[in-house]
Amino acid sequence: MRTQADKAARFRELHQRSGAFIIPNPWDAGTAKILAAMGFEALATTSLGVANTLGQSRISLSAIIENCRQIAEATDLPVNADLENCGADMPKLAAEAIRFAAEAGAVGGSIEDSTGDPQRPIYDFSLAVERVQAAVEAARALPFPFTLTARAENFLHGRKDLDDTIRRLQAFEAAGADVLYSPGLYDIETIRTVVSAVKKPFNLVMGFADPTLTLEQLAAAGVKRISVGGAMQRHALAAFLRCAREMKEKGAFSFVRDMAPVKEVREAFAAAKGE
Repeated sequence: MRTQADKAARFRELHQRSGAFIIPNPWDAGTAKILAAMGFEALATTSLGVANTLGQSRISLSAIIENCRQIAEATDLPVNADLENCGADMPKLAAEAIRFAAEAGAVGGSIEDSTGDPQRPIYDFSLAVERVQAAVEAARALPFPFTLTARAENFLHGRKDLDDTIRRLQAFEAAGADVLYSPGLYDIETIRTVVSAVKKPFNLVMGFADPTLTLEQLAAAGVKRISVGGAMQRHALAAFLRCAREMKEKGAFSFVRDMAPVKEVREAFAAAKGE
C-alpha cells in the first residue's frame, strides 16, 4: 500500500516527466476502481459528477470532500480534488479546503476564481490572487508535497477575454500554484497561446475542448495534464436516459445487450487494490 507521501511524490513525478498524461474523473469508488484497473496513473474528482449523482444542481464543500475521501480510499492512485471555489470567498477560509482535501486522502486539489454567484461569476483580480496565495500557504504547510492547481474560469462564464485569462494564470503562477488550468478553451491555437504564456504545467479539460483533439496533439501544444471533468459521468447519464426512454416509450429492453459483464466489473474492483 502506498502512503500519502508516496502518492504525492508520484503525482509530482507525473507532472515533471516529458509528454502529457490523462487524469480521468471518476465520480464514485466503483468508477475509480475500474479506472485504476485499466492502468490510469492518477485520478481526479468531479464536483459536477457528484452533484449529478446526488440529484443536485449545487453541492456543499462537505459533500465534495466526502466524495474525495471515498475515491482516495478506493485505490492506491494519487487523487486530485475538484474543490470548486473552496466553499468560501475570503482567502483564509477558502484555503481551509486544501487541508480538508488532504485529510480526505487527496494529494492535489484546485482553487478557482469562480464565485458560484451568476450575478458576479468571477472574483475580482486582486481577490482571486489573494485566494491562490492563501491556498499555496495551506498546501505548503502540509507534511507532503500537495500539488495545488489554480483555475481561471473566465471562458466557462461567457467572459472570453483571453488577455485577462492569461493575466490571471500568470498571477496565479507567480503566487506559487503548481499547475494552471483554464476550462473552456476549445481550439488548439488558443490552447497553444495560453500554454506558451505560462511556465508551470497546464491542465486541459476535454469536456469543453474540441473533441477531435488527441493526447499526441495536446502534448505537442505543451499541455501536461488532460482531464475530462464531468464528461464521463454525463456520458453514463446519456446511456441511462436511453435505457429509460426505451422502456417508457417502447416497452422494450434491447439495451441489456450492451451491459458490462458482471465478471469484468468485479475483476476490476478486485484488481484496484490488488485484492
